[in-house]
Amino acid sequence: MEKVDWSRFVVRTALKVSNEEIKTAWTTPHGLEKWFLRMAEFTTPKGDHRDSNEKVQVHDTYKWQWHGYPDSVEEQGEVLEPQENEIIRFRFGKAGIVNVQVKEMEGEKIVELTQEEIPQDEESKLNFHAGCKTGWTFYLANLKSVLENGYDLRNKNVNLKLE
Repeated sequence: MEKVDWSRFVVRTALKVSNEEIKTAWTTPHGLEKWFLRMAEFTTPKGDHRDSNEKVQVHDTYKWQWHGYPDSVEEQGEVLEPQENEIIRFRFGKAGIVNVQVKEMEGEKIVELTQEEIPQDEESKLNFHAGCKTGWTFYLANLKSVLENGYDLRNKNVNLKLE
């Protein structure tokens, strides 16, 4: 049996939209709010807030909130320098570093998300490896649904508890 590498994981989905649509969905506050977040706020190193359709830049910091969670549940991090072929790279709070690439495979566009540098303690294995992998799997499915069909799969009713 293959040993699990708890320090990283990869999730993928195929999309039938343009590279520009994928990039916009990942690199603008408005794009992220369409399929992933309730609130995506980015701040420049000078302290200015990015406009909702403005592309985020390296060294911007962010504050994110999700549907179904109170305002007290938020993630903060920083946009990092993308490496070769990445459309975005960011520090995902204490959960490690996330990068996103678009690859071509069998004539299809594949969005590939990698989360790495996940801490190795038992709580992090559960919350950041298993938990984040489950979360990203859903959100990539929602990205596909929103971009290809316009259907948002997120629960936006704060009174409906699905946990």
